[in-house]
Amino acid sequence: MGDKSGSNQMWGGRFAGGPSAIMREINASIPFDKALWRQDIAASKAHVDMLGAQGIVLAEDAALIAGGLDQVAAEYEANGVPENWDLEDIHMTTESRLAELIGPAAGRLHTARSRNDQVATDFRLWVRDAMDQAELGLKQLQVALVSRAGEHSGSIMPGFTHLQTAQPVTLGHHLMAYYEMIGRDRSRFADARVRMNRSPLGAAALAGTGFPIDRFRTAEALGFDGPTDNSLDSVSDRDFALDYLMAAAQCSLHLSRLAEEFIIWASQPFGFVTLPDSLSTGSSIMPQKKNPDAAELVRGHSGRIVGCLTALMITMKGLPLAYSKDMQDDKPPVFEAASLLALSIAAMTGMVAEAKFRTDRMRAAAELGYATATDLADWLVRQANIPFREAHHITGSAVKLAESRGIALDQLSIEDLKAIDQRIDDRVYAALSVEASVAARCSHGGTAPDEVRKRVAQARVALGLEESA
Repeated sequence: MGDKSGSNQMWGGRFAGGPSAIMREINASIPFDKALWRQDIAASKAHVDMLGAQGIVLAEDAALIAGGLDQVAAEYEANGVPENWDLEDIHMTTESRLAELIGPAAGRLHTARSRNDQVATDFRLWVRDAMDQAELGLKQLQVALVSRAGEHSGSIMPGFTHLQTAQPVTLGHHLMAYYEMIGRDRSRFADARVRMNRSPLGAAALAGTGFPIDRFRTAEALGFDGPTDNSLDSVSDRDFALDYLMAAAQCSLHLSRLAEEFIIWASQPFGFVTLPDSLSTGSSIMPQKKNPDAAELVRGHSGRIVGCLTALMITMKGLPLAYSKDMQDDKPPVFEAASLLALSIAAMTGMVAEAKFRTDRMRAAAELGYATATDLADWLVRQANIPFREAHHITGSAVKLAESRGIALDQLSIEDLKAIDQRIDDRVYAALSVEASVAARCSHGGTAPDEVRKRVAQARVALGLEESA
């Protein structure tokens, strides 16, 4: 029928061994799930302790297995996890090494469990740790934001809509907006952690087990609030991973927005900020340049993190109960997103903490942008009893005149203003300065320096930096 060796050419290159070589490579998850080794050891120790306590495994065998697992963990800590693709995954790799160390007793470890509930447990433990790390990192970012906001509660800058100067605000107020965003991110991770904190260990392959196990004992040993309540759902659920990725994706969007602000502010036309050298790079041919590479990478990482979320959502969208091999692809996107998110949080924390804000440039931009135009319109309504729409028209004429002369609104003479509308008098100047404008925005959550200082004080208490007065 033809040359057999020639038919193998379709497999090509390293797949010269044919379908079996492809299956070996596509089936092996050890290159990435070795990251779960600490969780795998911890879950195995909790499981064997329970087996011994329940009399399912002899006490001496349980002790021997626990000691062997400690030895395997010490080897992994010192030398890393070996990658033997024939052993497929971290679970078989650990059990194989355990057998080499303690002999046949190692085979009793897998009593009353399956790799299905084993990996579900390990992965939950890993994701729970990732949630805790994200929450801790975000808290430190909030500390940096609050610290800088406290320094700049009265520093005036232009507030923007459509990236056009709108009204003057304070830099402290602007930074505290990101404090609020990051607070919501922390709450999403916290909510997800509560929801996922149930142990699937003991669900076995999909139907539970006939051995008299104590799932409450293993759940407590691993820091879970209790066991999951349906064995089918236990091994097929990856909502906890999706919850993590959704929280990470939303967080990455906030970090990207903050990064974009710094990128814009650091550009020469703005000049609002000088970025720390440690988070910038130079140009290979243009010596005058200082590039905001760290901020740009944070902005770029957000796209990759959203991609990780999309990847796992699509993987899970059509899977019937219970376990399918597709679910082996659940870990790479989560691992990637967690790594990128940790870097992004650290980069933006450093940037906020170490950036030098050019408040002189910010204030000048607020004045040149006619940011107090709304204050003039409000004054006309309050003091001259002019309908807002008419006041809006009068203010537009004043802005046009100031713009034609290249001066700020409060630099127009009273004669200039009266020529526009006779109802304007000297009292208007109290409303036209940028300082007066921000001070007037004293509603709850407004940009007035006193309001910003109040919010900063509340935030410092919430972050544990100060005790409540």
